[in-house]
Amino acid sequence: MRRSKFAEAPGPAEAGGESDDKTVQKTVEATAVRLLARREHSVEELRRKLKGRDLPEPAIETVLARLQAKRLVSDDRFVASFIHHRAQRGQGPVRIRAELRQQGIAADTADSAIDIIEIDWVTSAQAVRQRKFGSALPRALAERAKQARFLQYRGFSSDQIRAALKSDVGSYDSATDADAGLDPDPEV
Repeated sequence: MRRSKFAEAPGPAEAGGESDDKTVQKTVEATAVRLLARREHSVEELRRKLKGRDLPEPAIETVLARLQAKRLVSDDRFVASFIHHRAQRGQGPVRIRAELRQQGIAADTADSAIDIIEIDWVTSAQAVRQRKFGSALPRALAERAKQARFLQYRGFSSDQIRAALKSDVGSYDSATDADAGLDPDPEV
């Protein structure tokens, strides 16, 4: 791990005084803004990245508070961007919620954001299933279980998985399942 020239910088009461503290804060702020220019970050994620660069913690906290006041870093904006990006990649709400918690977002914030976002998760699950396995619905129980496990891994709920495996844009026929020996509404 590389050492920063600010890792053991003297405090303002020691040599240099207030101008050294301002220089350190400007360096921390420039680093934070460079990171934010690439993509949105949560406050906690930005804090971890800045600490990983061996910048002094008091300066990090001061700069993060300033950036939040200027709305340059916003957990709400980060959450909305994160959800849209992950949903476009074919991930479901369960997985997105877990990843948001790993990024330092409170569970209630993640839950309310996922509920507010207007994404039809069943349609998304159907599209993901269709991209991976083709348009034909699974006929054998083993294939149905395989597809359900895949959708579960991608982060879809059991209700969304059941709906995605029941109908693919109206092409589901329960008589076909009965003929194949499949339960028309099995627990996934």
